[in-house]
Amino acid sequence: MAFDTSSDQTLSRRAMQAELLDAETELRLAYAWRDQRDEAALHRLITAYMRLAISMASKFRRYGAPMNDLIQEASLGLMKAADKFDPDRGVRFSTYAVWWIKASIQDYVMRNWSMVRTGSTSSQKSLFFNMRRVQARLEREAAARGDRLDRHQLRHLIATEVGVPLHDVEMMEGRLAGSDYSLNATQSADDEGREWIDALEDESSQGSEQVEQEKDIDTLRDWLVAAMGGLNERERFIVRERKLRDAPRTLESLGDELGLSKERVRQLEAAAFAKMRKSLEAQSKEVHEFLV
Repeated sequence: MAFDTSSDQTLSRRAMQAELLDAETELRLAYAWRDQRDEAALHRLITAYMRLAISMASKFRRYGAPMNDLIQEASLGLMKAADKFDPDRGVRFSTYAVWWIKASIQDYVMRNWSMVRTGSTSSQKSLFFNMRRVQARLEREAAARGDRLDRHQLRHLIATEVGVPLHDVEMMEGRLAGSDYSLNATQSADDEGREWIDALEDESSQGSEQVEQEKDIDTLRDWLVAAMGGLNERERFIVRERKLRDAPRTLESLGDELGLSKERVRQLEAAAFAKMRKSLEAQSKEVHEFLV
């Protein structure tokens, strides 16, 4: 079920005009959806409680998200609640739906509040939405007592109040205090100034390292080709099928094709690897463990 959120004012007006369900009607609609998958009953149930979803969405406008998006997320939470609601538990749908609506909105806000993920654990979510409120209350209470809290004391009190580790409070404090900046912004007011992205360390391989690596790969390839050349045709076939394919074949499938037992194929494979190991050891001790 989709909601047209092109205008939150229009949707709000429609929601305010929706019917108010009594407990009996709500229960009947919930049973019709759960037991018969009656979409008309689901639509009526959700429409009746859209005013609740919109009301909850409006409480999160201070986080800077567009109201249309908040309403959309609240609608998704409401639909999840309707899909999971169990009328046999004796709880009103509105009471059950509040948790799903709030969780959906909070997840959206945390995903979009910053380009850098703030976190998604329960403690981080609790801090994100409560830390400033708790901090302000603690500071007011301290001022009323004539006390002055330093940053360290305040962090400890917040951690105790919210029930989270101290390092989570320190991390969230830094995230909430900072802002996102573009790496393409210049480091000075001068339009010709260097961009911040130019100051990042280049972690890619240097040219000399790439040349050296490519040379090593070519050398190893030559050694392997020479080692394979010392095998007979059947041994080369077994090695290719067992080690050089994207999806290696089983001993049993090779045995069926070659007319050999699985144990015999294993013996031929071991013998081929022994020949290759000896050839490689003769060319360089650096690849001694290549086929181990």
